[in-house]
Amino acid sequence: MSKLRWHHASALVATSAAVVLGLAVAPAAGAGGVSAAFSKGSDWGTGYEGKYTIRNGGTTARTSWTIEFDLPAGHKLSGLWDGSYTTSGQHVTVKNTWNGSIAPGASISFGFNVGYSGAFTAPTGCKLDGGSCDATGEPPTTTPPTTTPPTTTPPTTNPPTPGGKISLGYFTQWGVYGRNYHVKNIVTSGSASKLTHINYAFGNVTNGQCVLGDTYADYDRAYSAADSVDGVADTWDTGALRGSFGQLRKLKKQFPHIKVLFSFGGWTWSGGFGQAAQNAAAFADSCYKLVEDPRWADVFDGIDIDWEYPNACGLSCDTSGFSSFKTLSQALRNRFGQDYLVTAAITADGSNGGKIDAADYGGAAQYLDWYNVMTYDYFGAFNAKGPTAPHSPLTSYDGIPQQGFNSDAAIQKLKSKGVPASKLLLGIGFYGRGWTGVTQSAPGGTATGAAPATYEAGIEDYKVLKSKCPVTGTVAGTAYAHCGSEWWSYDTPATIGGKMTYTKSQGLGGAFFWELSGDTTNGELITALRGGLN
Repeated sequence: MSKLRWHHASALVATSAAVVLGLAVAPAAGAGGVSAAFSKGSDWGTGYEGKYTIRNGGTTARTSWTIEFDLPAGHKLSGLWDGSYTTSGQHVTVKNTWNGSIAPGASISFGFNVGYSGAFTAPTGCKLDGGSCDATGEPPTTTPPTTTPPTTTPPTTNPPTPGGKISLGYFTQWGVYGRNYHVKNIVTSGSASKLTHINYAFGNVTNGQCVLGDTYADYDRAYSAADSVDGVADTWDTGALRGSFGQLRKLKKQFPHIKVLFSFGGWTWSGGFGQAAQNAAAFADSCYKLVEDPRWADVFDGIDIDWEYPNACGLSCDTSGFSSFKTLSQALRNRFGQDYLVTAAITADGSNGGKIDAADYGGAAQYLDWYNVMTYDYFGAFNAKGPTAPHSPLTSYDGIPQQGFNSDAAIQKLKSKGVPASKLLLGIGFYGRGWTGVTQSAPGGTATGAAPATYEAGIEDYKVLKSKCPVTGTVAGTAYAHCGSEWWSYDTPATIGGKMTYTKSQGLGGAFFWELSGDTTNGELITALRGGLN
């Protein structure tokens, strides 16, 4: 596959009318009973972060729980983590995922974001397993767990996420220039409440070390009050953090459930990984010191490696050997320890003898929290004359130009190498690839070159394509469009919904997308992605 550098959100429960902001309010639990209490954290005027804490005051361990509550008019749930949920109007029902077991004297919690208009009002009508949240007594012996908890406790660095699935989006460093996309846009589009993780792309890899790629965009650019996440202008005071790093800090304050990883490499900056693997410990140490620089250490929760591609060819060819990726991954885990996320974006070439077969992705998986499998850019106008083909097919189809170049082939191959399904995230492109000089509507037609586009021929954002060249058909779980002499392929809310159904059916850890600025201003695609994972 060929890819460009851009590759790639009170109070009391139930019957109480008092509101206590920012503090958990303990209900009047009955003797030996089990209780649930609501508390409100951050509030940004149009939304807030809430939490319910369930305490087991009994003598018997809980094996499951169900919480129900009602949101007031004008309030809408926009995301929830550490539980799975359903809604019916203003009524919300939340069931345990990994956290059904509560030992006597212990407690668990789940968090959620709510958007609202007007004034904040706390949820009402709390029920715990159908009874009062004040006290339900001993847990019923006949209530089975709603889901089977995993056999191991999830790592503290990667807590369970909304609907139990990860939804990760890339934020591009250079997007603050011509694209005029800034961290604040993550909030105004509604995307922040639907994200669990953000990958900041990219840092460079050179001379065997992790280095910054654009210091001005990263930490120096001053944001005005109008362009800042919190409406407060950056200052030039000594020690003040500006740029996207500073804005990400503000974003995390408003949306504390979001974890941010610093991604290194990418299509253009992958050439240094081979040298880095020769002294993996020194490389990992340089990355740790950069990610944990005291000026922005609180911004990042881990590191992501985007090596395109280990022991294979991308923009350049790497000959570091089959084990180099595993060596690098182990060194990063050793240096960052278990308190940080360590992940990798990897090839989705599922062909026999292809890029997945070239490196030890199975062996490296033990050191990594998950893989972002780049299941896009399979086909495009880098082959100027075609044949036209969808750049992100979910499955194979009759006439596909190359076998193994589809999402399912990559996922199945990685599973066969021993990578747990829960460590695989399906990749979604928030953009399309297209040709010009095409007369045939169906895939497989000839072309004369790359279709014109806003920033680079042959590649265009979804937010442009949805109107410029509307969908005329679907193939292999994705969409294509023929308009005039142009032919484009891209994902839509409907096809993303299908891909999320696949993600859940395969037991994958979630999904990720490249990248935030390709979506509409109201977040059509991320809404479909997040909704499909719930």
